[in-house]
Amino acid sequence: MMARTVLTQADITRALTRISHEILESNRGPDNLVILGIPTRGVVLARRIFETIQRIEPSATDVRVGSLDVTLYRDDLSRTRTRTPAPTQVPGSIDGKTVVLVDDVLYSGRTIRAALDALGDHGRPSIVRLAVLVDRGHRELPIRADFVGKNLPSSTEERINLHLTETDGDEFVSIEGGNGA
Repeated sequence: MMARTVLTQADITRALTRISHEILESNRGPDNLVILGIPTRGVVLARRIFETIQRIEPSATDVRVGSLDVTLYRDDLSRTRTRTPAPTQVPGSIDGKTVVLVDDVLYSGRTIRAALDALGDHGRPSIVRLAVLVDRGHRELPIRADFVGKNLPSSTEERINLHLTETDGDEFVSIEGGNGA
């Protein structure tokens, strides 16, 4: 089955740079900001956003980055095969902070629902925002991203594949399946 590339490495870099600027703008700077990636690729994207924010705002010394595994909080554990849980690394207290959850592809919204449940076990942020590289639609829950790299409307038969240098050795987003792809 052929896959077509919809985002190149340069497109991904531009999208993450724009998301980083939007996060800083909506937060009115870097203060009280915690960026948590959802494993696996969300963690890589969160680290890149963190590094970009540090380049944009060199004074952003209290911005923290970590990871939030949601595997055991999913509502579909009994129905689907899931991956082995990854470590959660929440850097310090999130109480009263602005937490930006970062994921690679937003689809049904169930991963983000699980992330909100997991986040509650670590404290009470003042605001929770969501940043995703790709929003493909087809939400099953009333969840939307605050920061989106690219909206890629797709059919439920299609699959969005994100490859990142850190995890896959190359970098692009592709769509496969569905009609003609």
